[in-house]
Amino acid sequence: MPTLTDLVRDHTDLTETDLEWLHALVSDWQLLADLSFADLLLWVPLRSADALPAEGASRGRRGRMDTGAAVPGWVAIAQMRPTTGPTAYPEDLVGKVVRTGRRGLIDVAWRERRIVREGDPEWGSGIPVREESIPVRRGAKILGVIQRSTNLSSARTPSRLELTYLQSASDLATMIAEGRFPVPGEEPNMVRSPRVGDGLMRLDRSGKVTYASPNAQSAYRRLGYPTDLVGEALGQITADLCDTGEPMEEALSVVLSGRAPREVEVESRGSIMQLRTIPLVVGGTRIGAIVLCRDVTELRWRDRELMTKDATIREIHHRVKNNLQTVAALLRLQARRLRIPEGRAALDEAVRRVGSIAIVHETLSHTPDELIDFDDIADRVITMAGEVSTPETKVAPKRTGSFGVLPAEIATPLAMALTELLQNALEHGLANRFGTLEVVARRHGEGEKRREPSGVEVWGEWPAPGAHEPRAPHEEETGEGMSGRRLVTVVADDGVGLPADFDVEGATSLGLQIVRTLIVGELGGRLDFRPRPGGGTEVVVDIPLDHNHRPGRA
Repeated sequence: MPTLTDLVRDHTDLTETDLEWLHALVSDWQLLADLSFADLLLWVPLRSADALPAEGASRGRRGRMDTGAAVPGWVAIAQMRPTTGPTAYPEDLVGKVVRTGRRGLIDVAWRERRIVREGDPEWGSGIPVREESIPVRRGAKILGVIQRSTNLSSARTPSRLELTYLQSASDLATMIAEGRFPVPGEEPNMVRSPRVGDGLMRLDRSGKVTYASPNAQSAYRRLGYPTDLVGEALGQITADLCDTGEPMEEALSVVLSGRAPREVEVESRGSIMQLRTIPLVVGGTRIGAIVLCRDVTELRWRDRELMTKDATIREIHHRVKNNLQTVAALLRLQARRLRIPEGRAALDEAVRRVGSIAIVHETLSHTPDELIDFDDIADRVITMAGEVSTPETKVAPKRTGSFGVLPAEIATPLAMALTELLQNALEHGLANRFGTLEVVARRHGEGEKRREPSGVEVWGEWPAPGAHEPRAPHEEETGEGMSGRRLVTVVADDGVGLPADFDVEGATSLGLQIVRTLIVGELGGRLDFRPRPGGGTEVVVDIPLDHNHRPGRA
């Protein structure tokens, strides 16, 4: 289904500024629909090139229409149904195009720039519907027309609440026709603004309550005001209820007196209420205001619990990082006291492994969730590997591509495995020599076998020049490919290469055993060592990014 933006850009001559105004109107017109107990349809004029031929008219040689009307036709770009009453149009009308003359009230409202009401209801769909057209004004320009349709099938004598709703809807419609609603320059509403059914109060020019719905009365009773709100100055009683002896926002009484459009939250006696004020300005004169209220106590307490939980989790990660750094420092001190080279090297490897885990926890201590931008961690691990390499090894490791955002359960083992693979390349492949060491990361979608623009085959294979059919690692072993979202990482060096009798399955190196356990056993991925075209070694790590990791064969 086309969006409002698509319809406006494809079928009208409205500008981007006009489009922004319509977006602001549509984002807030649920209020008008609920107060009116009516459906709303927003019609905007078609540009001449998109016009339909008038009935009985014919197209010219080039297909142009000859309509003689200022507006050739209308397109419906938005629709809203009420939550307070039955709908008049159960079908979706967005995108519908009509000729000029088929919607007479719309044409009159557009031409005369005024609200047009129809006395007798229409019975076209089998139910009585009262129609009304409201021009949408921005400054001196009319952008379109709102068709307001009320289903009269359940009409009855209105209550005082319904009469207040209808009067407020009439005032809002006048403000739309005068270009005063939505309020120019008003700040964006909160994510979940109060609705009409949550609680409504009508204020007069002085800020006193002339009507309060039962839900609004109940909300204020929870704040600690037990008597009727009618006749009271809303701003003053709200300020008194929320007076805790601490400095209070000076604008609170101004907003709740109906003089400024804004949303605020107030708290008293453990209850939290969200308030939204809409000043009513008709004919250039402020006649009062609508105040919508909603009890958000449970939502805010839940938000606070989540914030406390997130802060606690971040503090735990921070303390784990500190403890790991302390362990690494103790191991480093112990290594300096050893006189046995093998023992000192083993402790140095342990320091690097503990350090890679500490980096992940340090990153988690600064994030509000368990998702990590792994590129930063990879860069720090790569830098750490380059710093601890021997002076004779003149290598500057680098990264190509992006790991993206990873969950913590993948980031921690992947950081350890990356540390081991980099250290293994520096110690064995590039020992005492110049060379290059590169980490390449690629993310893939749903596992279709295709070649990426960079030349990387879906399995992470870097084909040698002249190769015709690059193999997919382990595909011949399992008979199936790895599907789903995946991360392929390649650690490549141009060192001495793999020994002739190298067998990763039978390798006794502790570092390789750790890598195989993490990648294959814990992450359910695949690990492949192979010669690099042109000399050196490539290690391909293929990891599924789905939440439920499937353990592979160790």
